[in-house]
Amino acid sequence: MAIDTLFAYAVPMLGFWAFYLATRKRLESRSVTKLIEAKEAGLTEPASLHPVIDPAKCIGCRSCINACPEGDILGLIDGKAQLVEPSHCIGHGACKEVCPANAITLVFGTEKRGVDIPNVDPTFQTNVPGIYIAGELGGMGLVRNAIEQGRQAIDSIRKTKGLGKPNVLDLLIVGCGPAGLSASLAAIQHKLRFVTLEQDTLGGTVAHFPRGKLVMTAPFTLPIAGKFNFKELSKEELIGFFQNIATKVGLKVNTGERVEAIKPIAEGFEVKSTRATYKTRTVLLTIGRRGTPRLLDVPGEDQSKVVYRLIDPEQYRGQHVLVVGGGDAALEAACAVSEQPDTVVTLSHRSESFNRAKAKNRDRVAEAQKSGRLNVVLQSTVRRIGIEEVQIEYGGKSYAIDNDAMIVCAGGILPTAFLESIGVKVETKYGTT
Repeated sequence: MAIDTLFAYAVPMLGFWAFYLATRKRLESRSVTKLIEAKEAGLTEPASLHPVIDPAKCIGCRSCINACPEGDILGLIDGKAQLVEPSHCIGHGACKEVCPANAITLVFGTEKRGVDIPNVDPTFQTNVPGIYIAGELGGMGLVRNAIEQGRQAIDSIRKTKGLGKPNVLDLLIVGCGPAGLSASLAAIQHKLRFVTLEQDTLGGTVAHFPRGKLVMTAPFTLPIAGKFNFKELSKEELIGFFQNIATKVGLKVNTGERVEAIKPIAEGFEVKSTRATYKTRTVLLTIGRRGTPRLLDVPGEDQSKVVYRLIDPEQYRGQHVLVVGGGDAALEAACAVSEQPDTVVTLSHRSESFNRAKAKNRDRVAEAQKSGRLNVVLQSTVRRIGIEEVQIEYGGKSYAIDNDAMIVCAGGILPTAFLESIGVKVETKYGTT
């Protein structure tokens, strides 16, 4: 009887175990295939913040793999978690939060590619006491992460000694993108005396995205406003949402006002803008990382037909357009313009692959190229920009292509000079926190 009972339990258990091993083997095989494909395509460099897994601590539980909202970015190989599609990782950080073995560290840059990051401590304060940084400038470009950092920065700032003095603001917020908006709402919530300056319009960098661009988000919580479960929405929808929130809570943003200088004074800082001078105990920088657009530095680049961001694809209808760059902005611009009638679009990139761009954008480019709407020229360099043509070099030869307009999406130069002028140090991270 005992043997029969044991057998009755053993058979299902063995069946379950066999099913588990077969499933695990299949998943590991898929992960190995993805990693090999990524290496063969040269897509091995994460674009920004990304996880590094310590194999000595990893217990192979798959928690990090299941938590990643971007899909199969992580995989299990030989019982340990690995980044199998590194270039797809966009820095959500959900993997680190769920790891029960504390085997994951989030880092910027890699041994091959450094990333410039301002010196910021866990409270978001820079090496200059009283000056804080949150959002994209500190390396957090995702909407959700930037919003969360803006809120957390205010939690730190409101503990600062010396707040509440007459004739001195508690806080001056520079920039009103996702991080700046969140910080402003949190400042209202905690009854701080503050002013928010934005050199452009509400939305910051997001406001300059191309018309109709989908903004990748995740559920987030805004101070005062509450929790929102957006997963994907357009630039216009996000900006409209921000504007509605600002109106409802009575947030005043000084748009079109740029900061020119910040200098220390006895009470904190004196901030000079294009419109006024402010005295404030603390400063929170929530500006973008792009700073000044990176130029190609070639003859003819000073022509009016050369621009550094796409606003409206329709303006290029019926033209010969050259888009330069290999990141998401370049791929999105090229695809959007290629959809206009009678438009001839060429996408030029100096590297052998678009390893800094999201998979969705790479797929769009491949589809546009296959349909004949887009000509892609990898490992190419622009040598000269003429009035009606552009000289491009690739494959060891120089070619002239017809050209009416150019969109250069080669990234931006970190506002290092501005940061250095106020004493904030910038470090180049090579796979470090």
